[in-house]
Amino acid sequence: MDGTSREAEINAAFVAVADTLTTDYDMVDLLHTLVQRCAAILHMEAGGLMLVDGAGELQLMTSTSEAAGLVEVMQLNAAAGPCIDCFRTGSAISVNDISVSTSWPAFRTAALKQGFHSALATPMKLRGKIIGTMNLFGAASAGVSARDAAVAQALADVATIGILQERVIQEGHLMEQQLHRALDSRIVIEQAKGVISNGLSLSMDDAFLLLRKYARDHNLTIRTASESVSRRVVSVQSIASNPAKLRR
Repeated sequence: MDGTSREAEINAAFVAVADTLTTDYDMVDLLHTLVQRCAAILHMEAGGLMLVDGAGELQLMTSTSEAAGLVEVMQLNAAAGPCIDCFRTGSAISVNDISVSTSWPAFRTAALKQGFHSALATPMKLRGKIIGTMNLFGAASAGVSARDAAVAQALADVATIGILQERVIQEGHLMEQQLHRALDSRIVIEQAKGVISNGLSLSMDDAFLLLRKYARDHNLTIRTASESVSRRVVSVQSIASNPAKLRR
């Protein structure tokens, strides 16, 4: 990718994230878009994003693939990995070659099993407080340049603003309430993905794409669409009948 094309992709990523910051913006869509675009710009295979809950513990918010989600959950369960260290230190952590890393044995095994050989964990900060991490995983062993790390940090900063910019702040609510709702949304979405996956014999990744597209086509948040699917208000056949091409 030449410099002009790369600059255009970075600009497009900021526009895509900014487009979600409407009055009734969908936080899940915002965060998924962020990780998706950042992974593409940095030529990484997949990514995930973790947010801290009211108890101060990290929880998986979104991932671009089930493989990335599995690696993220493994780190949470083991309380060890580059994403965990990133959260604890507030500093970005880059792993150029996971296969030779000795810092997190369980992470190394899980990541390699899913086909990941490099990683970049980027902190999400608000006035010095770490509220989460954005994590990217590469299929090849390769280092992340300072320029790429800066791009990832800039997009993570935009997402942090997006999480907190809504009326929650204007009305004086606590930050934790907004984060708690986002984490609750993930549970509802995972349930709906399972219903769609089982009903249509699809992978969980494709089930999410259908769900996300249905929500966008019907001007719904992903959480609202998920609740309708889980409660059987919307059938999986209705989800599958959306004719337009899926947008990854």
